[in-house]
Amino acid sequence: MSIQNQSLSSLENNAKGNNYQSSQTKWTIEESEDLYQIQGWGDPYFSINRAGHITVSPQGDRGTSLDLYELVEALRKRNIELPILIRFPEILADRVERLYACFDRAISRYNYPGSYRGVFPIKCNQHRHLVESLVGDGKRHQLGLEIGSKPELMIALATLNPLRLNQKDIQESLLICNGYKDKDYIETALLSRRLGYETIIVVEQLEELALIQQVSQELGIPPVIGVRAKLSTKGTGRWGTSTGDRAKFGLTIWQILQAVETLKSSNQLDCLQLLHFHIGSQVSSISVIKEAIREAAQIYVELTRMGGNLKYLDVGGGLAVDYDGSKTNKNNASKNYNMQNYANDIVAEVKEACDQAKIPVPTLVSESGRAIASHQGVLIFNVLGSSEPPVTPPPVAEEQEHIIIRNLWETYALINEHNYQEPYHDAIQFKQEAISLFNFSYLSLQERARAEQLYWACCAKLFEIIKHQETINDDLKELANILTSIYYINLSVFQSTPDHWAIEQLFPIMPIHRLNEAPTKRVILADLTCDSDGKISQFINPQGQSPKDFLELHPLETHHPYYLGMFLVGAYQEIMGNLHNLFGDTNVVHIQTHPKGYKIEQLVRGDTISEVLAQTQYSEEGLLENLRRHTEQALEKNLISLAESRRLLRNYERGLSNYTYLNQDNDSGK
Repeated sequence: MSIQNQSLSSLENNAKGNNYQSSQTKWTIEESEDLYQIQGWGDPYFSINRAGHITVSPQGDRGTSLDLYELVEALRKRNIELPILIRFPEILADRVERLYACFDRAISRYNYPGSYRGVFPIKCNQHRHLVESLVGDGKRHQLGLEIGSKPELMIALATLNPLRLNQKDIQESLLICNGYKDKDYIETALLSRRLGYETIIVVEQLEELALIQQVSQELGIPPVIGVRAKLSTKGTGRWGTSTGDRAKFGLTIWQILQAVETLKSSNQLDCLQLLHFHIGSQVSSISVIKEAIREAAQIYVELTRMGGNLKYLDVGGGLAVDYDGSKTNKNNASKNYNMQNYANDIVAEVKEACDQAKIPVPTLVSESGRAIASHQGVLIFNVLGSSEPPVTPPPVAEEQEHIIIRNLWETYALINEHNYQEPYHDAIQFKQEAISLFNFSYLSLQERARAEQLYWACCAKLFEIIKHQETINDDLKELANILTSIYYINLSVFQSTPDHWAIEQLFPIMPIHRLNEAPTKRVILADLTCDSDGKISQFINPQGQSPKDFLELHPLETHHPYYLGMFLVGAYQEIMGNLHNLFGDTNVVHIQTHPKGYKIEQLVRGDTISEVLAQTQYSEEGLLENLRRHTEQALEKNLISLAESRRLLRNYERGLSNYTYLNQDNDSGK
């Protein structure tokens, strides 16, 4: 296109008449529920109230509900700054209750003569307050622990009560010892049986068996041994390789038979009491779980027939969390079953196999760490600012403008719903020409800026048209990404959501307030780190569709904070975070509800600057002394005044004791 017969003033009027901005219609909280899928992934703990705020019901369908926005504001008034990880121990307890209730119902439904005993895998979240809370709330169910390393064994022995009273007698606490083992590990595990633990050492490598036997003989303590089987059943998703011959852990069938022969030859076959398997974390399909249980049940039957004194069948982890709320197995962020389906299939398959073989059924054990721990952790962070594409065209003077700017203005003015494809290609061409002219000094920097602003205005106007079309050309589909805003968040992805960065795990993210307002911005999130990977640009999508490239959020308001929540982050994220750019642990609060509201049960302050520096071998005293010497040198050369040097040292010393994240009081809210 080129300007020939129309004046700029008439084109301007035409542009105003064809300005396709979305009409302002009333937005409802029901629309927010659908958009963010909160009922899918949040039920029964998270919902939206009439004020447009997220509410938390830590006890599920009963008990007190909290307004999450009001809670965050109250925490800030206590000088607990964002980002804040909020833990709800009552959700943790409720998840345990639901898991046991599901197995109780399944056991009753299928007349299963055995029982269920859960163990929590500490690797999901080793933090002291969480583990202590879980052990305390799990007493009535004899909830045990699963460990996979020597440090985790130390946690378990100091935290888990060795003996527990049940309705009939004393019940030994179940302690499952997985992972690679040395002599110290095995010796400590065996000695723990003297305290009353039902400690079971699971053989992950055939070489471990000889070491277990040796240490057992030295101590005079008979071991209780389990074997981990490498099933042929393939898992799903990212952890599907947890099974099969090339799996990292466990024994193949021929190695299990070797272990049986070794134990038989030393008259210790009665020590073999547990069969364990694991088909991977976050198994999205129930059919895979059923197939694995069927295979494992047959192995259990055959080992029993061979003389093994088997009492336990440990089905490992895998019970998935519905991160996107779609209730499908179309991607790794969801699952096509619920907790009751999971329990039913385990109980039914094991009972059928044992009944056919006419052997006693085992005590069923699961290590459902993700399903227990995920929901209790909510990460709250604020938006610090944004980067927006310029969508408003600059004023254009008719005779004074360069021809390329006038051509872009004409393109913008003539865009309408009948011709939108051609102007898009024209706008791209004129933008490229503007850059080329600038590179050869035929366009000033100011003129290039105006040309680019007009290009963005064209894109915005075109997008307002095409988003209402049923079908659009592939060339135009990129407009949504082109016009995506960047919101800068007070957070380190590497510290707080390492799974998103490392393995593209999706977590639900949404505002915790303003949910009765239309979210008109398409946004990606950029964190505080100086790393291009420090961003979140994949988001959950309804009905199990492929992840979205943007998140719908609200326009930022000057001097008003904007809070976002990342949900279901209670498993793995805290312990796997790293110190990229030296952003440390966030503030953590444990919230306990009561009939009149809530109380802060525990507060764990996030890392200070001096604490993270100490992890990289810098001492606070040494840093202060070095800076003092630098200021003395500057004073000698009259480069700094005495007052300035004093202020610098004071700020430096105070800064070392500060939170590693940004202080919200210093941001503009824009």
